[in-house]
Amino acid sequence: MVTTRSLEDLDAHSYQDYVAGGRGVVLIPTGATEQHGPHMPMGVDAMLSRAISVAVAGEIEALVAPTFCYGYKSQPRSGGGNHRTGTTSLSAQALILQTKDVVLGLLQDGIRQVVVINGHYENYQFLYEGLDLAVQEARSLGLEDARAMLLSYWDFVDDETLEAVFPDGFLGWDIEHGGVLETSLMLHLHPDKVDMSRAPAHPPAELTAYDVFPEDPARTPDSGCLSSPAGATAERGELLLHTVRSGIVRAVTSEFGK
Repeated sequence: MVTTRSLEDLDAHSYQDYVAGGRGVVLIPTGATEQHGPHMPMGVDAMLSRAISVAVAGEIEALVAPTFCYGYKSQPRSGGGNHRTGTTSLSAQALILQTKDVVLGLLQDGIRQVVVINGHYENYQFLYEGLDLAVQEARSLGLEDARAMLLSYWDFVDDETLEAVFPDGFLGWDIEHGGVLETSLMLHLHPDKVDMSRAPAHPPAELTAYDVFPEDPARTPDSGCLSSPAGATAERGELLLHTVRSGIVRAVTSEFGK
């Protein structure tokens, strides 16, 4: 019997027993190392995707793989920009191949369902490509029942929850970097890592509908946040986690029958 949901804490023989059950699911949290303003650490995306994965795993008897702590390049219109100190990123090729290699390895171990839980907006299409390549190769090797899912946790935040978290109106996902949603989740899950006395209080960033190269630092707030986290609370974070966890559990159960 598995006594931990963390793959890296599991001994190889217990993992083999889990795989031998034939219906194992492995969740891969994916994030980034990216600045999140003066009030939160650079590991926010990885920390949140990890915590959400652990919460989901407990309900569907899944294992949680080691977190991808580096992600694709932060972009000015979603993460403040790759030029910012402390933001350390992967190329598209690196993220695609990392995803492919890790997922294919799990499938070759005997895991037949892999779920990638994304916590960094810019990752998505490259995770998609890596998963597609991994499943194609696994099936070409005779693993015909190999399957995978890809999701970003914020896509499971419903309108009712948005109204509760943003009573004055939700301004859009594109400016939520370092804002109320991420800060509320961190206040609930990792309160010791948030310093609200340093939280910026500036207006939302006014973003263009296009990108320019090289990046222009003047186009986004100096804080690195695209909106103010004022209004973030641990209670709102708890509500967000409950909504996201429930939605992901329903999605995985629907697809994989767990």
